[in-house]
Amino acid sequence: MTAAGPVTVDKRAIWAIALPAMVTNVATALIGIGDMWIVGQLGDAPTQGAVDVGARLFAVLFTVMNFLKTGTTGLVAQEGTRAGKDAQVAMLVRGLAVGLVIAAALLIAKPVLLPAALGALGASGEVLEAARIYAEIRYWSAPAVMANLALIGFMVGRRQMTAVLVFEVAYNLANIALGLWFVLGLDWGIAGIGWSSLIAEYAKLFAVALFLARGEFLARLRRSLAEKGTLGWSALKPFLSVNRDLFLRTLVLTIALAALTRLSAERGAVVLAANGILYQMFIFSALLLDGFENAAQVLNGERSGARDRAGFSAYLRAILLRGVAAAALVATGFAIFADPILASFASTPAVETVAQELGWWLIVIPFAGVVSFVLDGVYVGASWTRALLVTMAGAAAAFALALWLTWPMGAHGLWLSFTLFLGVRGVLQLGAVPYLLGREFGNARPQS
Repeated sequence: MTAAGPVTVDKRAIWAIALPAMVTNVATALIGIGDMWIVGQLGDAPTQGAVDVGARLFAVLFTVMNFLKTGTTGLVAQEGTRAGKDAQVAMLVRGLAVGLVIAAALLIAKPVLLPAALGALGASGEVLEAARIYAEIRYWSAPAVMANLALIGFMVGRRQMTAVLVFEVAYNLANIALGLWFVLGLDWGIAGIGWSSLIAEYAKLFAVALFLARGEFLARLRRSLAEKGTLGWSALKPFLSVNRDLFLRTLVLTIALAALTRLSAERGAVVLAANGILYQMFIFSALLLDGFENAAQVLNGERSGARDRAGFSAYLRAILLRGVAAAALVATGFAIFADPILASFASTPAVETVAQELGWWLIVIPFAGVVSFVLDGVYVGASWTRALLVTMAGAAAAFALALWLTWPMGAHGLWLSFTLFLGVRGVLQLGAVPYLLGREFGNARPQS
């Protein structure tokens, strides 16, 4: 209760965003999980390890650019309550322009960047050769990936979650179907995984563009492109500032994730393959819980744009509570089903044994990560991106120290360090919220 009356939290709005986002994110996780399963049927640990290395490589090259999606989502949500639909479309134009510049830079740098990135992940021998085949093909999807990040971020910011769900599920089903056909049907091996990803990404771009290119959107797009100020420095500077911080934050996160692959590779192909399976299970759980991050990006972004401190705080609490409850359900699922799931993905009995020995970390990790997942959305929605970067850097420093201290513990030490990394992130973010609320809203009167 505030001086302005009771704060009403629209619980249906939380679930209307979070549930489709969960299904969408789970479908996204099926790419990595499906690729690991398909290659696992070949019965070759180095090839399965190469898929993991290749997936981590594109986490560095592409997922680090996810700031285009998250930054666009938060800013589009703010503009919806601050300036209207024309301003939202102008934000999309900026996102697409920045994304295409990044894609061009990645393609120009390919001859140097790709070998260096593969080497940095520690692969060698058969694993390195197989990973190179996959990466050489998938790399050319960069322009479509960048454009899709901006387009999907725009749609999420406008609460077009049903459409996002349809496109993401169709994209992932196409990716898996093509992978099955190319790898198991046509016997293309790991190259088939690369081609399935490339084709599905461009098909997704074509479908999303057709969906958006209707009615008033085209008129608004033409106005934005005709307006000289849309891509002027004064308009781009705030967009670039937010996305710079998000890029650096995501880069730190991706390097931390890549460290798991590098250190796993140093322990041999079996540990690399086992940790790769666990990593895909972590990604599955994280993307599921990230449905609440999407809800926070949109709803807290709208409340930030409306200068509604009370509503902002109420949505933060409500979304966080539901995220913790969902984490408990995810952990329970892993407690019951982890062993058979891990066994189904293992390429050899040795990989199965190691994966199952490590499986109980899947029960702990959802609780360690859920606070930071939700608060990522809150921070992005409010454009608290500098604070997001600082808290990520603090957690990364703790992660590096933990890796050093736990090295004698083997693979368990890697997962203990990673769990601490997630937990420290959440603690730092939660501790900074009171200060950031005061800085953001000051004496702004709460709204009912």
